[in-house]
Amino acid sequence: MSGGDKLDFEIRPNPAPVSAADRAALLANPGFGRVFTDHMVTVRYAEGKGWYDARVEARAPIPMDPAAAVLHYAQEIFEGLKAYRTGDGSVTMFRPEANAARFVASARRLAMPELPPETFVDSLRKLVEIDREWIPEHEDASLYLRPFMFASEVFLGVRPANEYLYCVIASPAGAYFAGGVKPVTVWVSPDYTRAAPGGTGAAKCGGNYAASLAAQAEAIEAGCDQVVFLDAVERRYVDELGGMNVFFVYDDGTLVTPPLGGTILPGITRDAVLTLAAEAGHEVREQPVSFADWQSDAASGRLREVFACGTAAVVTPIGGVKFPDGEFLIGGGEPGTVTMALRQKLVDIQRGRAEDRHGWVTSVL
Repeated sequence: MSGGDKLDFEIRPNPAPVSAADRAALLANPGFGRVFTDHMVTVRYAEGKGWYDARVEARAPIPMDPAAAVLHYAQEIFEGLKAYRTGDGSVTMFRPEANAARFVASARRLAMPELPPETFVDSLRKLVEIDREWIPEHEDASLYLRPFMFASEVFLGVRPANEYLYCVIASPAGAYFAGGVKPVTVWVSPDYTRAAPGGTGAAKCGGNYAASLAAQAEAIEAGCDQVVFLDAVERRYVDELGGMNVFFVYDDGTLVTPPLGGTILPGITRDAVLTLAAEAGHEVREQPVSFADWQSDAASGRLREVFACGTAAVVTPIGGVKFPDGEFLIGGGEPGTVTMALRQKLVDIQRGRAEDRHGWVTSVL
């Protein structure tokens, strides 16, 4: 399949789907990432043949040879986005084209074949269409979509693989915050870094997350919810959290977020927040923020709010910061007004309750 060709999906309905009663019980409290729908998407790639054998089929284990290249050299990338039920009963996705573009960029960085964006978005539509009944109806719930691709060739040589498997699975997700949005506490890692210049920090690959787990475990041991990474060169400047981007809100209403520069994942929610904050009248800057300035500005009151943002938690207030030598609060540890206003605006757009001036919402059904 060449870049502009359309790939047709063969639909193979699951012969034994979950019953309506069992599905309703699962959807009552799905949590996150533990309940899965009846179907999955698979598309194969082979060097010289291109993309082929596109299917929507029953979700099932993936047969894998012990010598599959991904198990040895970690050629793997993924994405994450959500499908929502809106007030009028329709189903939408938020910025799937942006996820498709980032998937291409991640593939390019890991020397993998580039899935055409049209095929990426179409694969999401096909899965949502067949598993529509798995989308929770209650407020703040959604259907989390996980597209991913890995090197499936059976080969142990150190080179880009010649065969790949692209898949999409879906998982009903409840409210990220049980009982409402609450500020999180973060741990500033003194020893671990997430990514270095020239590395894979801007790619959404599994290796980045595997490398963050020791630091995340350190954060949990310190009584924190998330880890914050500093830059790998000077160990001075804030990069991002383990799975989210970060914003700083100052007393004059200015928002600052660290610049991308190849070491930070270009978050799709991050990009939306930049746009919405500017439209709300805030000055928005992408510039380095040192941990020393974070501390001093919080102490002086110049820094009023800090929040993280990402697909799962949308916009999350950060109330406390811990590090080996101490800890401090931001804004008294309470959610800030700017943070919550941006969160509400974004949620309202995603769920069709506010005007979508940027064409971010894609209708599925």
